[in-house]
Amino acid sequence: MSRKLSPLNALRAFEAAGRHLSVTKAADELSVTPAAVSHQVKALEEFLGLALFRRLNRAMMLTDAGQTLLPGLRDGFDSLAQAVGRLADQRHGNALTVSTSPSFAAKWLVPRLDRFRRAHPHIDLRIDATDMIVDFDREEADVGVRYGRGDYPGLRTEKLFGDEAIPVCSPRLQQGPPPLVKPQDLAGHSLLHVEWDIQTESAPSWHMWLLATGVAGVDATRGPRFNQDAMALQAAVEGQGVALVSAVLAADDLAKGRLVRPFDISLPISFGYYVVVPERALTRPNTAAFFNWIIAETGAAAQE
Repeated sequence: MSRKLSPLNALRAFEAAGRHLSVTKAADELSVTPAAVSHQVKALEEFLGLALFRRLNRAMMLTDAGQTLLPGLRDGFDSLAQAVGRLADQRHGNALTVSTSPSFAAKWLVPRLDRFRRAHPHIDLRIDATDMIVDFDREEADVGVRYGRGDYPGLRTEKLFGDEAIPVCSPRLQQGPPPLVKPQDLAGHSLLHVEWDIQTESAPSWHMWLLATGVAGVDATRGPRFNQDAMALQAAVEGQGVALVSAVLAADDLAKGRLVRPFDISLPISFGYYVVVPERALTRPNTAAFFNWIIAETGAAAQE
């Protein structure tokens, strides 16, 4: 049976504009200009002989016809995405790509991959370590672990950990000389700094930590700086100074005795770690397996 359809680009433009109720946001999603989206929507309205949007002063609303058309198109495009996803699974065999930051990959995820492989030996994991936020519609990533406030529209999101900033050092550095007994003793040691991704005044720093402890006489600006927690943690393991780092990322080094907490004083962080995935991708067994595994794994780690 033949199908009488409007051109696909016009349908895509209307679906995106209708979902966002914004021509500008639809244009950003489709990587075209707002004028191109408006042109495609107008062409679709002419093809159907119906108005799909009611254009107001600074907003737009769907007409009755638009509300009737949008759900079916949204379901149709979701089905297309799932079909392409299934084809991608066949093409890549049992490969599963997880996108996360280099520090989370190195300090938390990689040490636990043996447990995942034992539970799911048929899945071949690929870890894409990057600080860039993955676009699931354009990049070959199945699951992401992100550090933020959990506001990821359009994605299934589960919180893995909250976080705090803590000082850590090697056991031999704690013993000295000079020994680290009280916060004032930091004056005799190098401070290791992390250039946090959180570009706000609430980003933890040695200056904030020293203020919280009421310590004076310690220069909070001195010492080397790193743009990855993993590098600061390794420098601390090597005895090069005292690092102020993410408690989540320091957990394994602390548990194995490579690092110690010289002072039980922490700074709260408003960000946390979240696993994110497109809802449609959870229909793929491999994606669902990793999504469920990392939630269970972080729950077990929190209890420990």
